[in-house]
Amino acid sequence: MGDFNLALVIVAIVVCVLVFIFNLYLLVNYQHPDDKNQAYFPKFVVVLGLSVSAISILMLPADVANRQACRHAIYNGACNLTLPMKDLWLAIYIVDAILVFFVIPFAMFYYEGDQDKTVGKRIKSALLWVITTAIVCGLVLGILYGVIGKVDFTVRHLSSSTTSFPSTFQLSSGQPCVGTGRQCSAYDASPSSETTWTMRSTFPEYVVALATIVGSVLFSIFGGVGIACLPLGLIFSFIRRPKAVITKSQYIKEATELGKKARELKKAADALHQEERSGSKGRKWRKNMKAVEKELLLLEDDVKALEEMYPQGEKAEATWAMTVLGYLAKLILGVFGLIVSIAWVAHIVIYLLIDPPLSPFLNEVFIKLDDIWGLLGTASFAFFCFYLLLAVIAGAMMLGLRLVFITIHPMKWGGTLMNSFLFNVGLILLCSISVIQFCSTAFAYYAQATAAQEIFGHTLQSLRGIKYLYKYNVFQIAFVALAGLTFVYYAAFGWRRKKPSGRFQLSS
Repeated sequence: MGDFNLALVIVAIVVCVLVFIFNLYLLVNYQHPDDKNQAYFPKFVVVLGLSVSAISILMLPADVANRQACRHAIYNGACNLTLPMKDLWLAIYIVDAILVFFVIPFAMFYYEGDQDKTVGKRIKSALLWVITTAIVCGLVLGILYGVIGKVDFTVRHLSSSTTSFPSTFQLSSGQPCVGTGRQCSAYDASPSSETTWTMRSTFPEYVVALATIVGSVLFSIFGGVGIACLPLGLIFSFIRRPKAVITKSQYIKEATELGKKARELKKAADALHQEERSGSKGRKWRKNMKAVEKELLLLEDDVKALEEMYPQGEKAEATWAMTVLGYLAKLILGVFGLIVSIAWVAHIVIYLLIDPPLSPFLNEVFIKLDDIWGLLGTASFAFFCFYLLLAVIAGAMMLGLRLVFITIHPMKWGGTLMNSFLFNVGLILLCSISVIQFCSTAFAYYAQATAAQEIFGHTLQSLRGIKYLYKYNVFQIAFVALAGLTFVYYAAFGWRRKKPSGRFQLSS
């Protein structure tokens, strides 16, 4: 057991270092050229936030592996676990909450502040917003914790009189007790023996619970939409791909139209900038700004599509060949992602929504993969958890293009500004708590007797005022319903080629 403990500690340290290096690589390659050699504090927050979210997802497989340290013990307390997972869970989620509600908003307010102001004034303005948020959040948390911060466990009261221990006895489902007439089985106990055991939860657990509720609302919406649009978007991108190279005259005609559209957008953006300087940032201004951002994003996609249809330069044929291979890769990834998405939705219905579950389904798959090779099931388990995070980002992007009240923050290779980075990192951090809770519930059979299940499977689902959301599977039902609606939407409209938009005008 000692060798196992040492190996797990070494693997945990190596994985944390690799996660940090990988996130640093993402930042360097995704950042916008305008942010190079500046905005160091937002960049630090981005790398830290991505690392915390990735480590929090990987902690659930680590929790399962940590449980194996005591697999030969009669009960977990009979041996020393390798890692103090419950303390680590609470610590990383308190850091998660601080980053989401305080550090990332401060970094965004500072980064998006008026560049004409001095650094001191921008810091002061950002601090005012964060301090106000901290006071409001502190009051809400304190009041809620003081009033309803308790856990209600449903238990059965069992009692039995003393009797002489017999020389021979046999226990079975028909005779669960020694002797006769003894009330020692909860299954046979009368309904009147059921009672509620109430205790106050710890404040860190309550903070994690409330953050999980907020994240679960976003996760149900974005994740439900994203788990369908993530693979289907790739598949229908292949269906709408350019079938052949266009002629030069067609290219000139399309490029001219795009040039006109770009000039219209620049004129609209200049007008909005003037309104911002005059201080008239009302609802109409925000609506127009969202419209400009959406049209600009679509214009960039049109330019990219036009360049794909008319490759230029000495390596035009090679460029076209790479374009074709790129769309084939999208098709392969889309089909694979569709299989994973269908497996997720089927598992939720089979294991969570139907009571009793029809089958452990993916739980059994992970266990069998572990039997083949120790880390295969754990790696597959981690992949399914990470896939949900990717679905959240895909869903936020899709809804951002179609709903006015959701801001667009696209992630583009070599073209992502820090405010978009910070927004997406905050969304990932907020939803990562819910992803862990969701996975610990969906894979309860595989992740049984872990610290995560103790926090998310028992305490969270017994908190006063919150437990009914989990008792009636509100989030799981919303997730499946939105996934189904998105599947129908893509089946009806996803195959259609996007039509070029007409003349752009600001709303008056």
